[in-house]
Amino acid sequence: PEVLPDAKRPDKLAEAPMLAELVKAGKLPAVEQRVPLEPMIVKPLTEIGKYGGTWRRGFTGPADGENANRIVSTDKIVFWDYTGTKMRPCLAKSWEMTDGGKTFTFSLRKGHKWSDGSPFTADDFVFWFQDIYQNKDLTPGPTAEFAVNGKPGTMEKVDETTVRFTFPEPYPLFLEVLGGGNTQLGAGQATRGDIMGGVYAPGAYLKKFHPKYTPQAELDKLVAEAKFDNWVNLFKFKLNWRLNTELPTLGPWRTISPINTPAWVLERNPFYYGVDPSGNQLPYFDKIQLTLAENLEVLNLRAIAGEYD
Repeated sequence: PEVLPDAKRPDKLAEAPMLAELVKAGKLPAVEQRVPLEPMIVKPLTEIGKYGGTWRRGFTGPADGENANRIVSTDKIVFWDYTGTKMRPCLAKSWEMTDGGKTFTFSLRKGHKWSDGSPFTADDFVFWFQDIYQNKDLTPGPTAEFAVNGKPGTMEKVDETTVRFTFPEPYPLFLEVLGGGNTQLGAGQATRGDIMGGVYAPGAYLKKFHPKYTPQAELDKLVAEAKFDNWVNLFKFKLNWRLNTELPTLGPWRTISPINTPAWVLERNPFYYGVDPSGNQLPYFDKIQLTLAENLEVLNLRAIAGEYD
């Protein structure tokens, strides 16, 4: 597939039948209100797809998170194309390096929303930087990726859809760091969000589990009710999209049955920001279902029996 960075939002949008039913029932806004004003346009590999169906896969347990990370991880700021030679837009529609490689400014997509319908803005970057990355309980030590020659960089909100990273010295490799599929800063929420990476987080949702925004007595009650030993472990759980079905996400599918169950199930994100050139909101599949296999022999036998796609 190919991202078309200069393509405009199609005049007419279409959606999956399962979402159209929710719109008709008054449970979901119209697709025109869910897709960003500046969506990511993705040209399919061969042809425009058809909506529906469940992608059947297998997984080997709670440690097999990468199994679906690789599918839903289009939640990075920027990313490489399939050749690994060109940087393409992802969450950011565009970017600019100035001041001799000291300053990096990223423009987000207007109207972009989290999977729960709340706005995805520069505030989510500020929350990550100030309340996750700079919080010693959540991030005991800084990452070398956010520094040049040992000198740390900073992040600031320019406006609702603009974020700026600034370094004391030229850092020309910073864009490559953000484009890295498995770097601490570039991996996105899907791959490294649960270990405090990814440079943004759903602040509006997570603030209720953070002592800066929630009174300690109230937070202690939430910790006890969830049967955790402290607020840090509760926060880490809440930030894990594979375990917490309530966590707002940005990828094409979201978890509706967690990874610590026999069936790890993902369902389409009704607010996903990608569309094909014909205006069909992506993804095409309704669901992804991963069934637990006790060992690799069971996995192979199920594949031979045609239980996986």
